[in-house]
Amino acid sequence: MLGKLIPEGMEESQIPYVDPGKQNLVQEVSVKDPRVFNAGASVKIAVLDCGLKYNQIRCLCQRGAEVTVLPWDHALDPAEHRESITLGGFDGLFISNGPGDPVFCQQSIHNIKQFLAGDSPKPLFGICLGHQILSLVIGAKTFKMKYGNRGHNQPCIHEGSQRCFITSQNHGYAVDPSTLPDGWSALFTNANDKTNEGIVHDSKPIFSVQFHPEHCAGPMDLVSLFDVFLDTVRDVKAGAVEGRTVKQRLRDLLTYKHNPNVSDLEKFRPRKVLILGSGGLSIGQAGEFDYSGSQAIKALKEENIQTVLINPNIATVQTSKGLADKVYFLPLTHDYVTQVIKNERPDGILLTFGGQTALNCGVELTKRGILEKYNVRVLGTPVSSIEMTEDRKIFVEKMEEIGEHVAPSEAAFSLEQAQAAADRLGYPVLVRSAYALGGLGSGFANTKEELTALVCQAFAHTTQVLVDKSLKGWKEIEYEVVRDAYNNCVTVCNMENVDPLGIHTGESIVVAPSQTLNDHEYNMLRDTAIKVRLLSAYNAVYSFSFLQPRIPFYRFSLLLAYNFSYVFCKRLEPNRFSIPFTLRPPVGILITKNRKRTSPSFLT
Repeated sequence: MLGKLIPEGMEESQIPYVDPGKQNLVQEVSVKDPRVFNAGASVKIAVLDCGLKYNQIRCLCQRGAEVTVLPWDHALDPAEHRESITLGGFDGLFISNGPGDPVFCQQSIHNIKQFLAGDSPKPLFGICLGHQILSLVIGAKTFKMKYGNRGHNQPCIHEGSQRCFITSQNHGYAVDPSTLPDGWSALFTNANDKTNEGIVHDSKPIFSVQFHPEHCAGPMDLVSLFDVFLDTVRDVKAGAVEGRTVKQRLRDLLTYKHNPNVSDLEKFRPRKVLILGSGGLSIGQAGEFDYSGSQAIKALKEENIQTVLINPNIATVQTSKGLADKVYFLPLTHDYVTQVIKNERPDGILLTFGGQTALNCGVELTKRGILEKYNVRVLGTPVSSIEMTEDRKIFVEKMEEIGEHVAPSEAAFSLEQAQAAADRLGYPVLVRSAYALGGLGSGFANTKEELTALVCQAFAHTTQVLVDKSLKGWKEIEYEVVRDAYNNCVTVCNMENVDPLGIHTGESIVVAPSQTLNDHEYNMLRDTAIKVRLLSAYNAVYSFSFLQPRIPFYRFSLLLAYNFSYVFCKRLEPNRFSIPFTLRPPVGILITKNRKRTSPSFLT
């Protein structure tokens, strides 16, 4: 639909309609003369500017390239453009994004055809419109989409590994993959509408993508494509390709090293699953686990998996008649759970639907060898990951391994050790009981006297006390992350406490999405949540991050269980985020196979 603006005093007939779809918009936005960035770098990249983004120049320059930006119709054969000295020795070609229909870029298409002529062309990388232009160069066809893909949460599946990546896109035309000639393969496919998102030559160093891997401030999950391009440029320049194609480089980079076979996932699919319920209702494991547990049972039944529930609470939804196949009203202790395992012989167990009590019980069952003895497999988050998040020392070491910051903290086993730790960290400090439920025995201490009182109280419940540097007043940001067996990760929701750290979450207000983060901060924390998630096995994760504007942020804690925030975001986004969605990865179903399903909405 076309429109026009009519200035006051003018007749409508005096202003003609302008159809941008019939204009060569690239000609209007491209540079008129060549420009050089990062002169003198080791490799030289020629860039055809069809509507170039500055961050594309940054991505190339940051990786050690001299970038020469050329007009969209600039000749790429020095013999045809003798007055240009910039083209005498460029090592690779980059085709940028741009507006409009690619068929208007006939001069670019002609020039690139000549550039690719021959058996050993130089490396080429295209983005967005550059991807469409390359497709027309090789003889494929493009088409105008009904709506286009415009947004920063577009899932793209890598054809070589079946990994799914979140991308940013803004395009109204797409490539028809069925028209690709021999020797070319689809590189990425949109997981939603199945349109083509990239192509690659089977043997030559040429590839392109429809999305924007360089999008600032993110997501930049595939910014490493620039590394592949420039590494290839350097190898081709040095004559060190050694038969390794760009297609193989991309497959090696993007394939998860521990990919399971689909047949193995089906082979180990559980037939009967034991669910540890919420235990005694208390602060830290109240109604949220009743809700999540009941949804888990429904999800398992949808997959025709038999469910056995242990929950001591008769007044809960998950113990309702007809929900679980069998319910045991027993305490969540290793003795009672062992008896149920002996009787029911399940082949899988879920520990993340019962709060801290269920997690502790699962750890104890593992240590006593019960799960191994009866061949019961922990689905989703493994016990080793639970122990990692509970042991502060191990947690800090793991965060350091992936280059993340953690609030300064020390573990103490006596009052004297706690006092010494507080002196080293500096007051105020946060005192917490290890393996505590709902913050039992924790609090802030501003003086040595307050510390002594808190530590003595904490040692009444545990043998270990954690003394942390106080972050009171910092922002409290929460991310929910789901991961599957192919290392596909989704941050399904992020939330922010209205009150700063220091106000108990249960007494605060949580809003989704976060309201005070800019794009850079949001994606920085998203990337961190995914990096931390990769330390444990696939399942849902509830992670805290605390951010203080303009200074480095700290990762603070990680909870491998469904909790109150899950319930909150489930009610906010009932069509996108549900236990049936997040539970399927633990039973061997890929995130990419989880198509959107309408689930009940709720009034809160």
